[in-house]
Amino acid sequence: MSLNSNEIDHMKLLIVDDNAEMRKLICSLVAEPDDSVFECDRGGMVLEMYSKEYPDYVLMDISMPEMSGIDATKNLIKKFPDAKVLIVSNYGDKELKGEAKNAGAEKYFLKDNLLDVKKYLLQQKKR
Repeated sequence: MSLNSNEIDHMKLLIVDDNAEMRKLICSLVAEPDDSVFECDRGGMVLEMYSKEYPDYVLMDISMPEMSGIDATKNLIKKFPDAKVLIVSNYGDKELKGEAKNAGAEKYFLKDNLLDVKKYLLQQKKR
């Protein structure tokens, strides 16, 4: 534990993306060495994984088979209102950003800017 009681040393992250290589990339660029990272490859698994691990943040892709990241976010927030979801997507159009916000996502990031996700999480650790 750090000396500043407002800082946390590590986070638990759940990365939800149907592309295994993208999950690895997100993990390598976003997670800190002390963070615990869990993964799932489809939106339908989010509730199960969340209820097992209770991550600090869920990094959610939008475009996945079976259930979109938007629908998975809605379901997660409905069951766990305090869940923090960050959408991490290839698509930057305003309509999707609006849908993500309405679903309960905290922030929306493009996969082209994964370092912005890292910066955001580091800021949250200092709160």
